[in-house]
Amino acid sequence: MNEDIKYVPEKLKAVIHYIISKCGLNHNVGRTVMYKLLYFSDFNFYELYETPITGEKYIKKPNGPISSHFLDLKEELISEGKIKEDVEKVIDYNRYRYTSLKEPDISCLNENEINVIDDTINRISTMSANEISDYSHGDMPWKVAENEEELDYEFVFYRDPEYVVREYDE
Repeated sequence: MNEDIKYVPEKLKAVIHYIISKCGLNHNVGRTVMYKLLYFSDFNFYELYETPITGEKYIKKPNGPISSHFLDLKEELISEGKIKEDVEKVIDYNRYRYTSLKEPDISCLNENEINVIDDTINRISTMSANEISDYSHGDMPWKVAENEEELDYEFVFYRDPEYVVREYDE
């Protein structure tokens, strides 16, 4: 699918830590919201600049796109003492909470990348897990993918108006 897109683990790790440092303490930001903030940061950046921030592969799941490498990188951040994860049992599922323990190193991110991540956080980080999942289901890359399939960055150019982040000439 996205053959010429290169996955850069250091950047994804920096973005995960940055997002947690910015909004991890919000009561609604658990794993589902984290997945969507990562997805929209990468895909919005792709729409604007025709390259993703991290090159991460996002997979279509019933609750929306998920990051292929989030769990591994989250464990690295925990073992490095940079973040902590709290797990709370809620009826029939686990609720995950993330806290940043150190200032994130975002030296691998440029100003445009940070601006798009911040814009994504400002737009959708207050949504609940259910709201942000439903919202992600309307985005074209998720809509056209089969279940368990990788989402294609190119479909951002076919987004419905409410998802468009780029100014297009009429």
